[in-house]
Amino acid sequence: MEFLASPEILGLLFLVAIFAGCIDTIAGGGGLITVPTLLAVGLPPAAALATNKLQGSFGTLTASVAFIRRGEIDLGAFWPFILATLVGAALGTVGVRMIDASALAELIPVLLIGVALYVLLSPRAGDLEAHQRVSFAFFIGAVAPVIGAYDGFFGPGTGSFFAIGFVALLGFSLRRATAHAKVLNFTSNVTSLAVFVSGGHVIWLVGGVMAAGALVGAQIGAHLVVRVGARIVRPVLVVVSVSMALKLLIWG
Repeated sequence: MEFLASPEILGLLFLVAIFAGCIDTIAGGGGLITVPTLLAVGLPPAAALATNKLQGSFGTLTASVAFIRRGEIDLGAFWPFILATLVGAALGTVGVRMIDASALAELIPVLLIGVALYVLLSPRAGDLEAHQRVSFAFFIGAVAPVIGAYDGFFGPGTGSFFAIGFVALLGFSLRRATAHAKVLNFTSNVTSLAVFVSGGHVIWLVGGVMAAGALVGAQIGAHLVVRVGARIVRPVLVVVSVSMALKLLIWG
């Protein structure tokens, strides 16, 4: 698919991707910024979603590598979570043709407001580890694939849902939850991207420029999460969740 973009437009998209990549690494919701921007510069909806998955995959990959290098994630123990998310995302991308996404559009704002209220009011959502409420096996078998499937056929708030799942169910600190959520978000992004690539919807030049910006933004965001922890994750997660909910409620 072809799309002609001027150097000025490409420069704007690069800067937007830096900002969105930083926000997405801290709290998720970067697509709230990038998808409307891609639509505003003239990309068709399918191309905007596909190109966003390309740049988002690079951003989440960069953030994941940064967290792994800083010792926040043990990949040797985490691979079952990754596999479960991959399977869920694959099923979600296939099921998108059979599921009415408009019904989800009405439910997701309620869930996002719930995420914001939980993070704002719960003492569990901080820098300290808390009591684990479910087993790792339950999270792997039920929670990870369901959120992965959700990202495959809808998407808004995936990173936030993963993070709050780790906090509320497994007792992770917000910093640790954010790091692990980013790896699973990368997994679901790449799975969805593969489907979009097979359909020929990706605008490679635009996606490549934005991917470069997302790399920079993700590095900044990962540094802030590790250095500052819940003091930055908590307020950004609340703001992003409420913003996504309002966006879905008002503009659809």
